[in-house]
Formats: sequence, C-alpha cells, structure tokens
Amino acid sequence: MCLGIPGQITAIEDEANGIAIVEISGVRRPVNIACVMDGRTAAECIGDWVLVHVGFAMSRIDAEEAAKTLALLVEIGELQEELHAIERSANADNLGEDAHEVRR
Repeated sequence: MCLGIPGQITAIEDEANGIAIVEISGVRRPVNIACVMDGRTAAECIGDWVLVHVGFAMSRIDAEEAAKTLALLVEIGELQEELHAIERSANADNLGEDAHEVRR
C-alpha cells in the first residue's frame, strides 16, 4: 500500500532545487517540495503541512487534517512502520554517515 504521511515543512535545505526539511512526528528528513510550491518560493512554504510519499511532498493539507490523519495512523499502527522505513532509507542513503534526521 502507498501511504502519504503528514509532515510540516520546518526549514529549507536547498532553495534552488525545492528541497525542504520536513518534520514527521519528531523525525526530520529532506523532502522535495517542488510539487506543492504553487508559484511560491520554498521559503514561503515554511510552516505548511504536506503529505509526504517516498521523499516527495505530494499535496498540501491543513493542520487540522494533518492532526486527524496522524492520530488515525497511530491508532492503526502504520505510522511506526513508516517511520522505521524512513529511518532505514536514511541509513541506506547515507551508508553509515550522519543522517539529516533529528530526534527530539
């Protein structure tokens, strides 16, 4: 099953290429936000909530919808699986180097 996970854009890593840092339940990861910029600069997207799938923000959603979706995912246990997949992907991408993710 393909699943988009809500995350919030917290910072811009590469303005020219539309790469932002998106926080998903305490995990921060670089995500391509080009599909959701809608004529805005990457910096203007900070604070937006987006649905993330395989490293790309696929659509913007409002904060209320993000909260409801995260709550449902926690309830059915899929969020934890997706976060583990993100961590495994980060580890594989970096081959043991320090990943971009930050845990709080």
